Amino acid sequence: MSEVLSEMLQPEVIQSRRGGFTRRKFIKGVIAAGATASAAGYLFRGSGVLTPMLSAQDAVERLITVNVNGQQRRVDVPKHETLAMTLRYQLGLTGTKLGCDRAECGACTVLLDGVTHYGCSILTHSVAGREVTTIEGLEQDGQLHPVQQAVMDEGGFQCAFCAPGFAMSMVGMLSKNPNPTREEAAVLLSGNLCRCGDYDKILNTAMRAVELSGTRA
Repeated sequence: MSEVLSEMLQPEVIQSRRGGFTRRKFIKGVIAAGATASAAGYLFRGSGVLTPMLSAQDAVERLITVNVNGQQRRVDVPKHETLAMTLRYQLGLTGTKLGCDRAECGACTVLLDGVTHYGCSILTHSVAGREVTTIEGLEQDGQLHPVQQAVMDEGGFQCAFCAPGFAMSMVGMLSKNPNPTREEAAVLLSGNLCRCGDYDKILNTAMRAVELSGTRA
């Protein structure tokens, strides 16, 4: 690129192009030269041969096994990919929603070793060897989890986009405090947001889940 600039700035070149040479053409020429150089530098490494996007070592390191809903799943995951992305787009577990994608709304809430976490803020590579549970894994042997049954009983969600995340947080709530008051439930579920503002019905659902969980126990 520097050679192109040097040539274009030579007095004799400028003189020969006077009349047809403009500042706009000069800038366009510089941009074109830079883009060509950048592309060549990315695709070729001096040998004139196209460089593979991934080395064999990189490809091996991308392959990991994750335990999701009691099953060992082998996935090819870039090191920067989040758990929420892997669950939805590689494993087809679309119950995990992508909302804010910055750990604020709770739509991507899952359980890691029984504890609630935002799937959008955890790298998939970091969960190898841990137990991941999504809303698809709550039902056991055809029987709904108390939280799922409570959602059915109370109809606690309007658009239901946030429902899976809230349901997973309710499961975590029951694990942490099996018999919370309504006020305690509100605090324990405060990491999730409902875009429809149906918090009263959501809390009704939570308290129904407490009731059903106690009955099952």
